[in-house]
Amino acid sequence: MEQTVKREYASLNYLLPADSVETERLNLQHHIVTKAFGGQLVLAPITFNSNDRVLESGAGTGIWAQEFSAFHSRNNLRLDIECIDISDKQFPHEYPSNIHFSIRSVIDLPQEWQNSFSYIHQRLLIAAMNDSRWNVAIDQLYEVLKPGAWLELVEVEAKVFDFQVGPNSKRLVSLITSLHASKGVVGDLGLYLPKLLAKKGFKDIHCEGREIPIRESVNNDGLNRSQQWYDLWMGMKTPVLTSGGFGIISSEEEFDELLEKCLKEWNESDKAYTTYYTIVARKPV
Repeated sequence: MEQTVKREYASLNYLLPADSVETERLNLQHHIVTKAFGGQLVLAPITFNSNDRVLESGAGTGIWAQEFSAFHSRNNLRLDIECIDISDKQFPHEYPSNIHFSIRSVIDLPQEWQNSFSYIHQRLLIAAMNDSRWNVAIDQLYEVLKPGAWLELVEVEAKVFDFQVGPNSKRLVSLITSLHASKGVVGDLGLYLPKLLAKKGFKDIHCEGREIPIRESVNNDGLNRSQQWYDLWMGMKTPVLTSGGFGIISSEEEFDELLEKCLKEWNESDKAYTTYYTIVARKPV
């Protein structure tokens, strides 16, 4: 199918774009998810020390790393933070000297990083991963963690969809399900990842879920959750159209119209929500 406005994608394996529109969405998503977990940037039970090495995998815009660094700087802790992503299109232009950005994939980490990180944070790689890549990624993350160090994964539920509040959002779920199936996306990460972590040798595995309403704002906090959700699925328009619409939509105009109607359904309902998970696990000593 033809598309009038084409967006830039970093990889055929990743369903979301790497452009300025996605940068804005990612930053909004960061604030929404962080607020859902009580404003905490880290849930793992860890005490940091100066010069600890921290890895952020899938760093995106670098907003988590910069807030994390600033928080610890206020407590006179300088941490060495390594940020990686498969594209540099969304990396910030200015950032503290203790943060380092590089183009790397979590499924191919440098050999010299083995046993070097005190903590690893990774958020929302679901749209880039299948079962095979998840297995390789967890192996790689295990190898670069120090013994006794913590891994923290933040992901979203994508098997049970709780935002089907009308005929249009139900149709969107059918479209998403078809797209995910075509790419081998693992949707039930709240169940899948703890089992995979245990299989790979991690200990002290704990998963926390938070239900996030999908509407314009909650308690007038200025965080437009429905717009973020709309922009998320709009970012997947190219993969949907390239795949032929899965017999559900037949044109770009039909896709756009569907999402506009979904946005209206979400804003008019108090029953639309999604679930995010934070999973922490420790590499044994």
